[in-house]
Amino acid sequence: MQDLPNVFLIGPMGAGKSTIGRLLAAELSREFFDSDHAIRDRCGADIPWIFDVEGESGFRQREVQMIDELTRQEAVVVATGGGAVLREENRCALRERGTVVYLLTTVEQQLRRTARDRNRPLLQCANREQVLYDMFAQRDPLYRATADIIVRTDRRSPRAVVNEILRRVRRLLDPLQTTGTAHKPVSP
Repeated sequence: MQDLPNVFLIGPMGAGKSTIGRLLAAELSREFFDSDHAIRDRCGADIPWIFDVEGESGFRQREVQMIDELTRQEAVVVATGGGAVLREENRCALRERGTVVYLLTTVEQQLRRTARDRNRPLLQCANREQVLYDMFAQRDPLYRATADIIVRTDRRSPRAVVNEILRRVRRLLDPLQTTGTAHKPVSP
């Protein structure tokens, strides 16, 4: 699939963007980037420290710069941070430079997947569930407006999600494509 555009994964924390992104990149023989990890590597500091020192707005500005840089590369799979869609610059860069896949998950699944994770500054609070519901209410419309494809990840293996992404991206590129059916030319 050489002519496949860049693939950008968006969605809430705990949706599986990094795990699915790595598998998808391997399947496509492409380089994989996680925008949060790229920010951390560039700064030499973890995300909670950046939030503590620069606040969320400082982190979001770094995120805009990193997403701009990563989306300009060719033949990549990029997993974005959950809040990347909050900035219009990010939404535009993602939409204009590749195929955007929204990995949709429930708040219950997010709670399970992030239960022991201490590297998520926005969840360092007493009522994590309410924070996740509030973020979903704010961000879901932005994810949907940015995405070319929406794929549910709850109770599914990462491999099954990757297979669905590949099938749906191929269909998006060639709407006449069907699985297992040969197309016969239509007589004039």
